[in-house]
Amino acid sequence: MSTDSAQAAPGGVPYGSARSSVDGAAHTVGFELSFPHPPESVWAAVATPAGLRGWLAAADPFEPGPGGAVTLRWLDGGADADPRPASPGRITAWSRRRLAEYTVDTRGSFGFTLRGALDEEGTRVRFRNDFTGDSGRLLDTLAGWHQHFELLGEELRGRPADWDAWTPARFAALRAEYADRV
Repeated sequence: MSTDSAQAAPGGVPYGSARSSVDGAAHTVGFELSFPHPPESVWAAVATPAGLRGWLAAADPFEPGPGGAVTLRWLDGGADADPRPASPGRITAWSRRRLAEYTVDTRGSFGFTLRGALDEEGTRVRFRNDFTGDSGRLLDTLAGWHQHFELLGEELRGRPADWDAWTPARFAALRAEYADRV
């Protein structure tokens, strides 16, 4: 199974790409993103506990650097939802301002590679997530990361996610779009 990220979905985030193993059990999801913000702002959003909380998950503990402990707790679902279980893991790759890769129990290995000079206004981000699961998990992963990258754009504009107002409607729409594309 394979899909390419040739165009942007409504909301401005380009569609992610997916590759699967022959047996359909191992998957790689990728996104090529561009943000009109300097690398240090994007780095703070993808590689610090405060930044991650604004668009992805609460991170505690968070020990920056290779081998550092990290535990992520996804916040989507709002205040009325059951708390999500913690996803413990490790920071598996780290290069200050350029590369942050995490491996956590529930999400596999995922990482962000940033491109852009410190004196430039924009930052390109290459994202990759390797994991195992069935085709339903692949669609959930594509839609979930896509929605989180929409939230990342908002976080970078100074509007962190309001997790209490989060609803699954956007996720469901994105999942349907990916089902048509994959």
